[in-house]
Amino acid sequence: MHIRVHRETQPDQRRVALVPRTVKSLVGQGHRVSVASGAGTAAGYPDEAYTEAGADVFSGSPPEADLVVAVGPLEADDVGPARGVIAFLDPLGSPQRVAALAERGLTAFAMELIPRTTKAQAMDALSSQATSAGYEAVLLAASRLPRFLPMMMTAAGTIRPAKVLVIGAGVAGLQAIATARRLGAVVSGYDIRPAAAEQVKSLGATFVGGPVEEAAEDAGGYAGEVTEDTRRRQLEALAGHVAASDIVITTAQVPGRRAPRLITTGMIEDMKPGSVVVDLAAASGGNCEPTVAGETVVVGEVAVIGPTDLASNTAGDASEMYARNVATLIEYLVSDGQLVVDLEDEITGGCCVAHEGAIVDDRVRSALEGSS
Repeated sequence: MHIRVHRETQPDQRRVALVPRTVKSLVGQGHRVSVASGAGTAAGYPDEAYTEAGADVFSGSPPEADLVVAVGPLEADDVGPARGVIAFLDPLGSPQRVAALAERGLTAFAMELIPRTTKAQAMDALSSQATSAGYEAVLLAASRLPRFLPMMMTAAGTIRPAKVLVIGAGVAGLQAIATARRLGAVVSGYDIRPAAAEQVKSLGATFVGGPVEEAAEDAGGYAGEVTEDTRRRQLEALAGHVAASDIVITTAQVPGRRAPRLITTGMIEDMKPGSVVVDLAAASGGNCEPTVAGETVVVGEVAVIGPTDLASNTAGDASEMYARNVATLIEYLVSDGQLVVDLEDEITGGCCVAHEGAIVDDRVRSALEGSS
């Protein structure tokens, strides 16, 4: 099979879909791999490393390929001559993108729809990239906060540790908790899902009071939507904890829906001057009322940061993890050098969104109908 590595076109995107190590593995399995010149440079992988790994590095027009792999989101016009594509496609937020891929007859696999099962764990790109995002969120906040994170004993006296509150204890939230703890902050966390309490505590953080609901977790382990009454109780319970924190990191998202609003402008105004909020849900509407995706908004004297691609800040390791996810999916989908699309298969059917000129995922079809 001929696999082509796309050179990302999104602004500030530094990641690459395959790194030399995974290219070498795929070539060893009998695949041909072509890499766009400069595709891995921003992540620390020069063209020479890909050549040494056995890839063909090309400039200019892309060669025809069986499968194009990208970080994405990838538009149909950017794919070039190919039969299939693997990338982050935002299929539920931008179903028109999937429709355009289907119109071109491409078989498309959306990495964000990989099922959260033990069998698919090695392909779970959402989790791998959320690891980078959670880590980077703490560093971003720490660089903006006009204080130290750890307690320090100095000749000038004792400096008390900063207080960090993480809302949402998925992969990104748990990584943020672990990172803040390593840096010496006093950390607390909250999530609507009951199971999250033990996960937060296992990292040495305090689970703060607030409503928890079994119904708020779906079969894949993601948080679901909650009632207005639960949302009201969340706001009431979190207000005091937000006000007492030096840093607040929010990560709560519901797949295919607008991010839940968990922090109001009034709550931020009650925070200490110089405090920092990092909203990792900014790209899907934000957990904080004043959040603007891709920008930093100052509310009173509190910075509200709305990053949209923090994983690119650790592009080398983030690409390494993503490449393993992609390569594992390719190994799963390919048999005897041919792409096998079994829509009845749990993994294949879970992430395949377009095939043989049609949208084949009910969720994407519903999202497309709702957007028209």
